[in-house]
Amino acid sequence: MNRCLSYWVVGTISLLASGAFAETLIYRGATVHTMGPAGTLEDATIIIRDGRFSAVGVDVAIPPATQGGSEDRQIIDAKGKIITPGFFSPMGQLGLTEVSGVDRTVDFYQTGERFSASFDIADAYNHRSTLIAINRAGGVTRAITAPLPGYSDEGTAPQLFSGLAAVVQLGDLPDFVVDRQIAMVVSLGESGSGISGGSRAAAMLALRSGLADAADYRSNKQSYERGQRREYSLSMADMEALQPVLAGKIPLLARVNRASDIEALLRLAADFRIKLIICGGAEAWMVAEALAAAQVPVILDPMSNLPSSFDALNSRLESPAVLAEAGVEIAFWGDWHSETYMARNIAQAAGNAIANGLPWIEGLEAITLAPARMYQVDDKYGSIEVGKEADLIVWSADPIELTSNPEQVVIRGKPVSLENRQTLLRDRYLQTDSDLPPAWRQ
Repeated sequence: MNRCLSYWVVGTISLLASGAFAETLIYRGATVHTMGPAGTLEDATIIIRDGRFSAVGVDVAIPPATQGGSEDRQIIDAKGKIITPGFFSPMGQLGLTEVSGVDRTVDFYQTGERFSASFDIADAYNHRSTLIAINRAGGVTRAITAPLPGYSDEGTAPQLFSGLAAVVQLGDLPDFVVDRQIAMVVSLGESGSGISGGSRAAAMLALRSGLADAADYRSNKQSYERGQRREYSLSMADMEALQPVLAGKIPLLARVNRASDIEALLRLAADFRIKLIICGGAEAWMVAEALAAAQVPVILDPMSNLPSSFDALNSRLESPAVLAEAGVEIAFWGDWHSETYMARNIAQAAGNAIANGLPWIEGLEAITLAPARMYQVDDKYGSIEVGKEADLIVWSADPIELTSNPEQVVIRGKPVSLENRQTLLRDRYLQTDSDLPPAWRQ
């Protein structure tokens, strides 16, 4: 970011932060990619009131300031700027880990046998993690934070169901976990076969058995509670956690890459009439028509074009374009590690997909509205529409361009600081006006 742009950002945030927080923000003159029915608007006005979009359009009347000494609105000249919705990271472990190599900072898995499907990571979310500020500086305003399978030092194997994911907002306002128990995470493919005794067939059988037990428990719950208990493969807590999956209220988020495994999952989803999201999907393009027919979305890495495993032998850079052309809803991620430490790179991922045939606007949609639709929370965020929570990013150039950086990030109607540990270190070691060694500079 050059110096004049830095002054614009600092001045704007200082203005908004001075005194009491202004309840009404007004952006004027920007090009706005709403990602909603209004499409892209030129020379548009956005009005944010009490944390939500209250008006979005070209000919929007500016509300008058209230009388008295207290100004409750701020008008921001965004002429020449580009405004997009906040980015939505569709899978990762933000707030559940700090340093992956330090076990005591890792909260996204458990290795006991007491819980599997019912393992809910929401209460472990740390909104003060240094990774939060780093990723929101890149425009990430919402994220899925999810459990993964893990092995203990004693060799205790994880279970097929990893547990329940949640949606978090990366702002400073309370209620950081905004949607709990938003999806049920399960691992198949190479990972699932390792958990289930070495065979993909065993993993699929374990998944079917777990869902069948949960369905039977639902039908015979009263008898079970009276003590007439059957032998189930899962605990009562786990079967309770699977009820929203069976009812179609939350999706099964399946980590899988191989095309044949995806086909097996599509059959299972049809048999149990459950919602399904594919995460990984290296070979999903090979079954694009089947995915589209079943209305199953895919979270994938657009930069994956190497056979990183036998499950990803047919990875290709054109995969997002092929899936989108077939009518499959797509969203972008890297892997569990990059989507936790570098979730902000989803804009780069979108750029790679666009460079390989995906239309530009669909690339932006894949990192904003599409993830919200996948998790059935698009009525609240993902686009710039009246009534939705006000998450947006202000840019001076193409948001998908690798050299572009957010000039301002707003979460729930409040501008957030773009300062983070990385920018503080940068500024500290760029100082040249001190005779002190870098480690001694303030």
